[in-house]
Amino acid sequence: MSQKNAEPWVEGLTIGQALAQTVERYGDRDAAVFDADGIHWSYREFDRQVYEAAKGLIAMGIERGDHVAIWATNVPQWLVLQFATARIGAVLVTINPAYRPFELKYVLAQSDVKALFLIDQFKSSDYFAMLASVCPEMVHAIPGELHAKEFPKLRWVIGLRGRTPTGSMTWNDMLERGREIDVADLRDAEKLPKPTEPINIQYTSGTTGFPKAAMLTHRNLLLNAFYVGSRQRMSHEDRICIPVPFYHCFGCVMGTLCAAVYGAAMIIPAESFDPQATLRAIEKHKATVIYGVPTMFIAQLQHEEFKQRELSTLRTGIMAGSPCPIEIMRQVVNQMGASEVTIAYGQTEASPVVTQTAFDDPLELRVESVGKPLPGVEVKVIDPQTGEDLGDDQQGELCTRGHVVMCGYYNDEEATAQAIDQDGWLHTGDLAVRLSNGYYRITGRIKDMVIRGGENIYPREIEEFLFTHEAIEQAAVVGVPDPKFVEELCAWVKLKTGATATEEGIREFCHSGLAHYKVPRYVRLVNEFPQTITGKIQKFKIREQMIDELGLTESETA
Repeated sequence: MSQKNAEPWVEGLTIGQALAQTVERYGDRDAAVFDADGIHWSYREFDRQVYEAAKGLIAMGIERGDHVAIWATNVPQWLVLQFATARIGAVLVTINPAYRPFELKYVLAQSDVKALFLIDQFKSSDYFAMLASVCPEMVHAIPGELHAKEFPKLRWVIGLRGRTPTGSMTWNDMLERGREIDVADLRDAEKLPKPTEPINIQYTSGTTGFPKAAMLTHRNLLLNAFYVGSRQRMSHEDRICIPVPFYHCFGCVMGTLCAAVYGAAMIIPAESFDPQATLRAIEKHKATVIYGVPTMFIAQLQHEEFKQRELSTLRTGIMAGSPCPIEIMRQVVNQMGASEVTIAYGQTEASPVVTQTAFDDPLELRVESVGKPLPGVEVKVIDPQTGEDLGDDQQGELCTRGHVVMCGYYNDEEATAQAIDQDGWLHTGDLAVRLSNGYYRITGRIKDMVIRGGENIYPREIEEFLFTHEAIEQAAVVGVPDPKFVEELCAWVKLKTGATATEEGIREFCHSGLAHYKVPRYVRLVNEFPQTITGKIQKFKIREQMIDELGLTESETA
């Protein structure tokens, strides 16, 4: 039976209350499978992990409204912490594990975190070394008594695995402290959170050059998870393969929360995306749902093991994060077998999904649009200059209102007022057209944003970093077409008089301070920029010139 018009049973609940009901209904069913860690929890077992972690947080003095950050890949403790913080009303600050010290320092300071949870290492990244570079006081601190000049509220640093240097403690240390907490104290803490209170801070890059902290509530996230699952015909019999990162709304709302709302199983193939591990996990654990940005689906379809894997259990899923190449959507349906796969559109400030196609929409609609608004969500298209409402088939800015809209940016009233108008409409900055059938098509972006492999990147942030290079006088960053990532970054750089630098040297400089996906693939040293008469750089001309120079072509996208 279709669930498109099902009533949201999560309305009026907190995340902790919603999980409790799911455990009561589906306690013996699979909750989470972490292949790389050999973990296979039922909902009852998972709830026990959350219970122990929540007591540990209380033992550390974490209270309702306190900010708790996590800087990690898709490890089991990430999932546990997401629900443990929600259970006692603490706000989980999710930090991209690709961040470098330059970005980490800003986020830790801006978010006023009281505790930071992090992994030790992943690939070439040493997380504790990066933390020490921005928080040298940690070396001489006692756990719980950290006092850092740059981060005045930070008291705790907790290692999720591996070694933990002086000044920090381990995950197990925290759990051990929690054993001293009486269950009555936990019960009291559980009564405090309210559904309309912020429970998550997600960082999204801003046009000012620095990430902005979108505050999302229990209600924002639970209703989004419910309706996103409904559009996929989700039930407790589904098994969701989640190769997308937890730190992003795609992973921790459309993934983990959606599973918890429906009692579905979470299948986590690896701690970061690996096409081979994903294909094997789908087969091994009989996944019925697959998530990913187009780049991830392309990697799986083109992998040498693709034809060897038994993927017949797949039914539905979500492709989102960036425009979907039409041919890739057809291959996911016809070759992967996910015949009911859906397309979703949204942004972090909208919890994140605004519109989504349905599992039973004709394929043509699923490749040519981003669907209809979720129930309880209003969408309109306006003239960006006048604010006038536009009719069907007219391009304008997409605005949305309803339960998806964040409650604002943390500590940034000015940016909040710019994003959400007095009538409660969130201005997305995206250009869209409403079709006569009520479906929407995204046609471009007003904001100067690049979407590379599903990652939202604002050029200004990269330009700000480039300006810290002693040899650079001016820089302009644009997006150019790419067959794999849909878009790649290109930086035009003008050096100071008498200064020297190479294009590769500038790329290496970016690698030293920025997340890998923000490092421009193309760097060009130039003497001048195309400009307007008022001196504004005409980025569209840079883009056009690079497309011509590199022999690139625009991809046909949905």
